[in-house]
Amino acid sequence: MPGRDSRGWGYVLPALAWTLAFFVLPFLLMACYSLWRFDAGKVQHVWTYENYEAFIARPHFLQALVNSLEVTALTVVLSVLLAYPLAWILAFRVPRHLQKIALVLAVLPFWTSYLVRSYSWLLVLSDRGIVNSALLAAGIVETPLELAHNRGATVLGFTHFFTMLLTLTIFASLVQINPHYHAAAADLGASRLRIFLRITLPLSLPGVVVGAFLTFVVAVGDFVTPQILGGGTELLMPQAIMLQISRYVNLPMASAMSLVLMAVVSLVFFACARWLRVRSQASP
Repeated sequence: MPGRDSRGWGYVLPALAWTLAFFVLPFLLMACYSLWRFDAGKVQHVWTYENYEAFIARPHFLQALVNSLEVTALTVVLSVLLAYPLAWILAFRVPRHLQKIALVLAVLPFWTSYLVRSYSWLLVLSDRGIVNSALLAAGIVETPLELAHNRGATVLGFTHFFTMLLTLTIFASLVQINPHYHAAAADLGASRLRIFLRITLPLSLPGVVVGAFLTFVVAVGDFVTPQILGGGTELLMPQAIMLQISRYVNLPMASAMSLVLMAVVSLVFFACARWLRVRSQASP
């Protein structure tokens, strides 16, 4: 009915206006900047593909993208390996009346500032941090270990944060599994390992994929953790973009690099979406 249609548009228009103002228009502006020329410290409104050609031609830009993908992939793998057992324990071993309390404890890291968590890890891993101080006091090492300002520290900081995010998405999938499936498989003589491999794991994979994608999106575009824990020893894509803005004020090049990173994220999104769609169509 016309009245219902008008009311429906009234509910949707604020969200559409917000998306248009703060996503679509900035994205179009960034796309225009990426196709403009930067010369003599000024942006010239001359349409060109020079920024994309420069990104491909300069090895350090491509290496920054590779570094970001490697760090993100390692973070995703470690986070899944840590989050899945935790989510499984919350779903199947913690009593139902205690699960809400356990979930609140699991999301407590989200209540702390992201910047504070990064600096906290720096205090733990630095030359005079807790770990090195304990090792030196125990006589295990004679000189402080280089635990901070490297790729390992960046991955550790990422994993600490994203493990909890993955735990929530995997837990949401695990609790939706019908417990009768497990009981029927056990009655048919299946072992616990076989039940997990043939029932629990396949049915929880959508939650794993969704959580892994969210982890990938946030980690690949993160600037704070690599800057604090990585110490600038390894150039990642967000840092390379920020250098173009803060040091060179080269907005066209920064826009082109941002769009390249967005294209990579989009490819991963379409791959995950296709996998989920094929899986849902194959399910009975």
